[in-house]
Amino acid sequence: MANTMFTFNEIHQQPAMWRKELEKLLAAKAEISAFMHKYLTPDTDIILTGAGTSAFIGDALQPVMRGMWHNVRSVATTDIITHAKYLLNPDKPLLLVSFARSGNSPESVGAVNLANKLCKNVAHVYITCNKNGKLALQAEGKDNILLLLLPEETDDKSLAMTSSFSTMLLTCLMLGHIDTLDKDQEMIEKTAKNAEAVIAEYEDKLKEIAGRPFERGVFLGSGALKGIAEECHLKLQELTDGAVVCKFDSFLGFRHGPKAVVNSKSIVVYLMTEQEDVQRYERDLVKQVDANNTPVAQIIVIAGKAPELPGVKADLVVRMPFGPAENDFYGIVAYVLVGQLLGYYASLAHGLNPDAPSVSGNIHRVVEGVTIYE
Repeated sequence: MANTMFTFNEIHQQPAMWRKELEKLLAAKAEISAFMHKYLTPDTDIILTGAGTSAFIGDALQPVMRGMWHNVRSVATTDIITHAKYLLNPDKPLLLVSFARSGNSPESVGAVNLANKLCKNVAHVYITCNKNGKLALQAEGKDNILLLLLPEETDDKSLAMTSSFSTMLLTCLMLGHIDTLDKDQEMIEKTAKNAEAVIAEYEDKLKEIAGRPFERGVFLGSGALKGIAEECHLKLQELTDGAVVCKFDSFLGFRHGPKAVVNSKSIVVYLMTEQEDVQRYERDLVKQVDANNTPVAQIIVIAGKAPELPGVKADLVVRMPFGPAENDFYGIVAYVLVGQLLGYYASLAHGLNPDAPSVSGNIHRVVEGVTIYE
């Protein structure tokens, strides 16, 4: 049955999509580099924007993109629509990087229109999966718009964004390294191989855990992995139509009240870094949660060697064998596979169709019912 479902295929195709997108960017490297050098100055405000899952791309990118670009921040289109006059500086040059699976959501188009209206000097990068979307069509013939169309297969047909999320995320990371992208191919290949290892080695165990009786899901990450945790929490929640209510946080932030959600009907997923100065805080939190609670399952995910956690009762340690290289920002992308697979199999366990899990019709593939006011 799984092979007839879009969601299953869209999760499993991701490593192939990443390799395909790398080739596309390498082929257009000169054009892309020229655009970025023209519009990216030390004075440029850079805003990473999108709605829902597309906004989480910016949240994951912001901590790592600061090392590549100046003045970069993540601001959801849904915030720009309501508070543009507080979030956009009309007197500074703006580079608005828009992430959009379909390119048709009212907020995506509305945020671009507001930026054009309010800012004197604005350029755009559209990272989108749909060549026929409003954003993609709007880019035609515009010198101040760089359109990065992802492989057609990433325009996910299912409700939940999977390959669209990860490939847009990876695309922006590659964009930040466009001048040296040739040298980054090995790191990107390791990321793809890590994702393939998660599927090959851990999918069956994640399926088993997803079938256990739990009502809450918690995903924790530090830095860029907090943004990945944010996306994972939404995947499990929306693919179970809200039957599993989820939270995300940083490891340190989770101590300050949110830890109260962990009980015997929860699963907790720790997305752990290999950076020792950060991981020491993460290990402390894992040990504390383990000592004080008996959740349905605890899952540790790491790219590299497993952390030393004596006495901790982890139900699964997902170890990505190709690990992160030094200064490898691409490695964060493969972590999202764990949240996607948990969501997919939990959806099936709840008797839902992962392609269209919203029985109530509360959520749609492209958001509905939004009016953009002048």
